Amino acid sequence: MSRTLPNIIITGTPGVGKTSHCELLAERTGLKHLSVNDVVKAKECHEGYDEEYQSWIVDEDKLLDAIEDEVKQGGCIIDWHACDLFPKSWIDLVVVLRVKSEVLYDRLTERKYPELKLQENLDSEIMEVLLQEARDSYDEEIVVELQSNDAEQMDENVDRIEAWLKQWKENNSSA
Repeated sequence: MSRTLPNIIITGTPGVGKTSHCELLAERTGLKHLSVNDVVKAKECHEGYDEEYQSWIVDEDKLLDAIEDEVKQGGCIIDWHACDLFPKSWIDLVVVLRVKSEVLYDRLTERKYPELKLQENLDSEIMEVLLQEARDSYDEEIVVELQSNDAEQMDENVDRIEAWLKQWKENNSSA
């Protein structure tokens, strides 16, 4: 089934600006912002709540089943901190947002992350864990790393993704 609109994953460590990017991109393009956190809660795609990390324990199979029909139609901006579970055939662009460690620290501290969760996320960002996950899971030419330290960079990133979307539509208009 060929899609008339692409699917984009916006991923990165918690606190890099995924949701802000997705909301602005959805507003400017008409694509649908698909927040995995919201789906997990609304459709109960979890195995309970982890008190230590203050987060849901995601059941990836339930999650994929819950979003499959919608994503296969295209036009989704998937917002989540992981990307390796989504089938390659669903995804046209993977944007990995990155931030400086001190910016991430401030953002996660503001969210009142528990110390263990804060440190693990800082380590993940420093070690480029999610960037490497994206590179290992998808073809190199669809994975893009963008900096997200401030509002100006976010606007530039959304402009860049909009330009990519325009090109994708032109390239796939006869499909």
